[in-house]
Amino acid sequence: MAESTTSSTAGELMDRSAVLMNDPSKTDYNYAVLLPFLKLAMDELSDSLMDSQSSPSLRTTFKSTIFLPVGKVAIYPYKYAVMPIPEDEAIYPADLVEIQEVGERRLGSTSPFIPMRRVEFMEEFPVADNFGIWSFQDQIIWFNRNGASSAREIQLKYERDYIGIFDTDNISEIVVVAPINSRTFLTYKTAALAAQFVGENTERAAILEAKATEALDKMESTRTKGRQQIMTRHRPFRAAWKMRGGF
Repeated sequence: MAESTTSSTAGELMDRSAVLMNDPSKTDYNYAVLLPFLKLAMDELSDSLMDSQSSPSLRTTFKSTIFLPVGKVAIYPYKYAVMPIPEDEAIYPADLVEIQEVGERRLGSTSPFIPMRRVEFMEEFPVADNFGIWSFQDQIIWFNRNGASSAREIQLKYERDYIGIFDTDNISEIVVVAPINSRTFLTYKTAALAAQFVGENTERAAILEAKATEALDKMESTRTKGRQQIMTRHRPFRAAWKMRGGF
């Protein structure tokens, strides 16, 4: 099964999985049967992408910055279990898993975002025009407790949960779910799970699982080669030591 560079709907993936189960008419392996296994396959794909930091799992708010007016010093998660989040508080993206970098600039500025320094615990510092530092505590992004004297634009560069952008409870056959080059993996993995837990055919499940692993390896290899073409700027000698020395 050749790898595809296009995305696919849930229905297209399940159609292909049914074929692998010798049931192209979906008499036994219909959408109701296959959809739970497709969701499990998507979860495994998401975990793999995050572990390898492959490109579909990385995203930046480059075109969707977060605005913090004077007096605001935190960005809250989409859902916060400890207490309700006030409507006027800033919210970070729901698919955020791990923050890579936080940058800031004055609200309305066209200057590049300036990366901020991360600290383990946020304290109160004298008010300045900018924040300069940030911390991540209790799922909240905190800045100087005393705030900044100007409204700020915040940019997050973060690792995301690809599956987190979907409401998996409401995925239907018409929803596009497969990131680029993942169709083969999701097809084989869905079929493998169905063969194991519905058909109870361990031999077929093992063959399909091997095909899924092969497809995932090819997918990650392709993305690794793509990242090798990206030019990066190396940090100066002892740059980390200098950052620990002060602001």
